[in-house]
Amino acid sequence: MDMADYLTGDRPIRDMAKVISILYESWNKSIFIIGNGGSASTASHFACDLSKLGFAAYSLTDNGAIVTATTNDDGFDSLFLEQLGSRLCRLDVLVAISVHGGVGEDKAGAWSQNLMKALDYARDRGSPTIGLVGFEGGLIRKFADASIKIPAYSTPQVESWHSHICHLIVEILREFQPVKTCVKCSRVYEVGKHRCPACDEVMFSLIGGVRGNIEEIRKLIDISKVAS
Repeated sequence: MDMADYLTGDRPIRDMAKVISILYESWNKSIFIIGNGGSASTASHFACDLSKLGFAAYSLTDNGAIVTATTNDDGFDSLFLEQLGSRLCRLDVLVAISVHGGVGEDKAGAWSQNLMKALDYARDRGSPTIGLVGFEGGLIRKFADASIKIPAYSTPQVESWHSHICHLIVEILREFQPVKTCVKCSRVYEVGKHRCPACDEVMFSLIGGVRGNIEEIRKLIDISKVAS
């Protein structure tokens, strides 16, 4: 099947809608993004683009000192778990990017176990989880609250499509970007503002989209039609 035809099918559109809905609902929360190898660079790029929309988005692969110190002290399997332990709050979002989805193995053992430990931890904390996967989807596809699968069996192809998907997610979110209203003086600002210039208040409430209506996205989500 042509990849473009697949991605415009009913299931992928519902998957995309669910991912976008989770991220939209978490605009005032933190988004943590993880991946290994090429997926680590995708995580970094995705975090950058989400940050430009006003998200508190972080790639847990970006700090070389933390990556090497955690790997040295606690093992590579705990790389993301250790970072989340001091940072993840309830309702923050974890995005796991993996070509094989947490299955398969090589000389160092099972692939992506650091992602699976982080995913289990986030789920136990009540945090929404999102997966971007390839091949058959693997364990991440099975256990994440929402996931998008690229049904290709080539690592370069999957990684390239993950990059496309991340850009598409960002462009759609840009159309539904909410604004914040100051809880003290009710002035309206873009989400990126952290303090009200008028009254110095730091508490805000999110209100509707600037240009779009997120309900149109939610209408695409019909869990009863999504195969397990």
